[in-house]
Amino acid sequence: MYSENELESAVASGTLSREAADALRGHVANIRQTPSADEEQFRLITSFNDIFVAIAGTLVLVGAGWLGGGIWPPLGGLAVAAAAWAMAEFFTRQRRMAFPSIVFFIAFVGGVYAFGMFGILSSLGITGVSLFSGTSRNFLIAQSVGAALVVGASWLHWRRFMVPIAVAAGVAAIARLLFTLIAAAAYPDVGQWMLFLVLAGGLTIFAYAMWWDMSDRDRKTRKSDVAFWLHLAASPMIVHPIFVLLGVNIGISEGNSVVIAVLAIVIYAALAVVALIVDRRAILVSALVYVLAAAIYLVSKIGSSGLSFALAIIIIGSSLLMLSAFWQTMRKQILPLLPDSLGNRMPVVG
Repeated sequence: MYSENELESAVASGTLSREAADALRGHVANIRQTPSADEEQFRLITSFNDIFVAIAGTLVLVGAGWLGGGIWPPLGGLAVAAAAWAMAEFFTRQRRMAFPSIVFFIAFVGGVYAFGMFGILSSLGITGVSLFSGTSRNFLIAQSVGAALVVGASWLHWRRFMVPIAVAAGVAAIARLLFTLIAAAAYPDVGQWMLFLVLAGGLTIFAYAMWWDMSDRDRKTRKSDVAFWLHLAASPMIVHPIFVLLGVNIGISEGNSVVIAVLAIVIYAALAVVALIVDRRAILVSALVYVLAAAIYLVSKIGSSGLSFALAIIIIGSSLLMLSAFWQTMRKQILPLLPDSLGNRMPVVG
């Protein structure tokens, strides 16, 4: 199994001609009956060795965190970050192993975040169970410090290893930093108004993801992988505020009207249209739990309360399967309806 980046690398090195690479892509697209761009590919696991290395590396990370934390709790995070970077030097920079690279990156920024946040809290004398006491101003400030360190750590990791998830993590950390600073400044007046900030942040990250997508419409380079992770970061930040403000939060109580449930499904359908246009499915996955809650509520109101869950997941699941089966066909119908200035910048359709 070879990724698009590796095919492009083979072309650049002269090992494979451009015509041969395009012919291979066309052959695979014919076999799958869908162009590679519509597959929304990203490299994750190429062999069982990826899983083996990830498991072994996780053991090393746990041990490093345990030893460091035994000396000084924040030092545990720093030890994890150091171990993750060291392993990335071989398994990411030299071996180019995708899944271990993602695991080690998450461990690296997670360790940096823990070091920054718990280091501040420990210096303030906040330890033990009180570390997780909630949203005090000190806790928010400590989270801001951790997020700021993650921004820098993600940038350094990207410059060294070019792992696509690093860009999304850095952008998400910037959003987290802004949210916590605003919440700390407004404390204790931290309420639902924060959801509007989260929504604005999600839309901003979505726009940035589209910038990466539009610079690689054929999805043949690392830019497409970066866009994938950015969409994954933006989607819950867009979806959660919309549905919570609507009144759908995992479940719909009896106090909510049928109109809200119907509106939730209409919004999900609108998100499906957006997903088709940009050729990204992350936003549909992020909103799935909310549309399931709405569907279960509606089915129960019809009178099949005992079977509402089963019927709802069958209906939603079947709908998503149909959407996947006719994804390319539906994109061909929708894209011509867009203005040329917009449609011509969207990912290509076969």
